[in-house]
Amino acid sequence: MDYGEIIRIALNAIRANKLRSVLTLLGVVVGVFSIIGVMTAVQVLQNSIESGMSQLGSHTFQIQRMPMMVSHREWEKARKRKEIKYEQALNFKERMTLARLVAIETYSGGATIQYAGLKTNPNVAIAAEEPEGLPTNNWTVKEGRGLSDNDLRHSMDVVILGNEIVRKLFPRGGAIGAEVKVNSDRYTVIGTLEPTGASLGGNSDNQVIVPLTTFLEKYGRQQDIHIMVKAKSPEVYEDCMEEARIILRVLRKVSPSEPDDFFIFSNESMIQTFNEFTLYVKLGVSFISFISLLAAGVGIMNIMLVSVTERTKEIGIRKAIGARKSNILSQFMTEAIVLCQMGGIVGIVLGILAGNIAAIAFSIPPVFPVDWALIGFALCAFIGVVFGVYPAWKASNLDPIDALRYE
Repeated sequence: MDYGEIIRIALNAIRANKLRSVLTLLGVVVGVFSIIGVMTAVQVLQNSIESGMSQLGSHTFQIQRMPMMVSHREWEKARKRKEIKYEQALNFKERMTLARLVAIETYSGGATIQYAGLKTNPNVAIAAEEPEGLPTNNWTVKEGRGLSDNDLRHSMDVVILGNEIVRKLFPRGGAIGAEVKVNSDRYTVIGTLEPTGASLGGNSDNQVIVPLTTFLEKYGRQQDIHIMVKAKSPEVYEDCMEEARIILRVLRKVSPSEPDDFFIFSNESMIQTFNEFTLYVKLGVSFISFISLLAAGVGIMNIMLVSVTERTKEIGIRKAIGARKSNILSQFMTEAIVLCQMGGIVGIVLGILAGNIAAIAFSIPPVFPVDWALIGFALCAFIGVVFGVYPAWKASNLDPIDALRYE
């Protein structure tokens, strides 16, 4: 017997007992679906995090009051911290020696932008920036110009529009020099941004940029400030981060025995934090999926034992006309593996589709986790071998005379 014939016999046996086979495969489908679905979703989110964090620019880090990706208890504790004030940030900027650029910024959300009867949804972010804020955030001006020291010094009513805002309000172009309303305030458009795309950290295309001093005059100086720092070179990056930490601790009067009352993050730290956070999710899902696959394996063994009993006379005939033990063993082992792989294929396809729902929801490029798909196939083959070996061994050791007499 060749393996092609063995696989055909296995498929015929599965088709002969459709309901029983489907119920048996369900456990394999659920186990593989759980693993592939979660791992695909995690990879989608990780790609988004890496893409979003790369927008900080090279050897750049950000300082803010609130941490990211922490437990609810730690988040509530961090809310009690004192806000980073504008004057404090200016003092910090003057003291930094290892930074090439230091940008002070703050944000506000839920704005509506209007122009000539057209308006956006009330979900536009207002980024209040200094001129250094564009390079530290890795934003590139597409048309017009960026912010200048003069805009900041005189609190000019000027604005830079994100790509999505331009597309909605100026579908035929002509944004530069136009006057738009940001909520109820009028601004002159001086520039537009190159598209950057959405990420889980936000959508830079759906924002407007105004001078920081203009924002503080209109909305008050008691804003929670973020500080962006770009080191002079990659070689002094770590030293620059440590210098920033020490200076801010001194300015905020944090005693040596107390932890930092602010949060510093960079591309690398955010990715590391995300990986640590998702590690426990992966371990938990893997454990649950392993239990599910064990239960599925028991079901595979059960259906194979029933199959051996039902086909006892068939086994006797095969042995009588010359089939060896190895032929019978291979036949039933292959049937168990084919049964598992069919469930595995369904589970992998459903898992990839379900995992990419996050990509569709956040407009992120979908992923196909080849490594986890291969792991899924390998797991199914392993389950088929482990739980199919005993029924196959039992079938191969049947006495042909007793098997032919079986009714």
